Amino acid sequence: MYVNRHYHIWSTVRWSRKILLNAFLYSAAVILIYEFTQIPFYLPWQPLSVIGIAVAFYLGFKNNSSYDRTWEARKIWGAIINESRSFATGILSLPLSADVSSEKKRELIYRHLAWVIALKHMMRKGKTWEHNGAIEKLVFTPHFREEATQGVIPEITKYLNAEELKSLQQTSNLASQLLKNQSLELNTLEEAGKLSEFKHIWLHELISRLYTNQGMSERIKNFPFPRQYASTGLFINYIFCALIPFGLLDIFVESENLHYWTTIPFSGIIIWIFFLVDRIGDYSENPFESAYNDVPISSITRAIEIDLLEMIGDKNIPEPYPVENGFLM
Repeated sequence: MYVNRHYHIWSTVRWSRKILLNAFLYSAAVILIYEFTQIPFYLPWQPLSVIGIAVAFYLGFKNNSSYDRTWEARKIWGAIINESRSFATGILSLPLSADVSSEKKRELIYRHLAWVIALKHMMRKGKTWEHNGAIEKLVFTPHFREEATQGVIPEITKYLNAEELKSLQQTSNLASQLLKNQSLELNTLEEAGKLSEFKHIWLHELISRLYTNQGMSERIKNFPFPRQYASTGLFINYIFCALIPFGLLDIFVESENLHYWTTIPFSGIIIWIFFLVDRIGDYSENPFESAYNDVPISSITRAIEIDLLEMIGDKNIPEPYPVENGFLM
């Protein structure tokens, strides 16, 4: 996620430079053909403007829908922050008379941290509809690249005992199994009389909400923005942008003040703008794909980790992820 006040204009141009270059090259090719053939193949601008309005509406719908997915993902992980703090506070507030040792409380909180980390790694796995850029290409965020290449097991090893970790490695959904183990551990405490019925129900409700948050994250991750909308938007954008030089040529050929060669810069800029808007929506569809504009779940996970470890007085507290070149991952 980019956290500076504004993207620099040159950063935007660099991000979309292939689009800009191809737009100018295509416009130049159309004008060169006209220059050498003098065939009046230009088109009236009025019908093209109608197509442009339709494309703009469609791109607006696509971008709004993409933004909704990103914002929902951020709200889900905001809820995970709140539920994590509530869970840790609930465990630490168990009365001493309940005979729940400090080691047992630490074990429960450690397991919760393992769940958050496991969920983060689940959300970072690539899908066929995502862009799946190589981690090595994220040159602006070296700390995140280092973490992403390690995998989930090295990160959660310090929070789980060897037996539990070994059993979890055989499962397909590590995060779900961790919440199940947490629930079973609470049942054991309640049956031993170390946890009141009210506190037991309250903690189970928290775990239920964590399951809900995990499920909502999985829904966004595992169900793509409908391909028919994404593909149709791209197709009609290509059709409209392919016609732009022909429409502008009709205007500039008849102009007394502007030469038809000015079609090249104007067409290039218009094509670039339409494809830039489409590209922004395209990169907002998948908020967990480890791109520069995704939801910073690595930083959110690290913030939860720091909060909970400070609550239990742990000495080995990791540093928060830094903002690197304006990006927070």
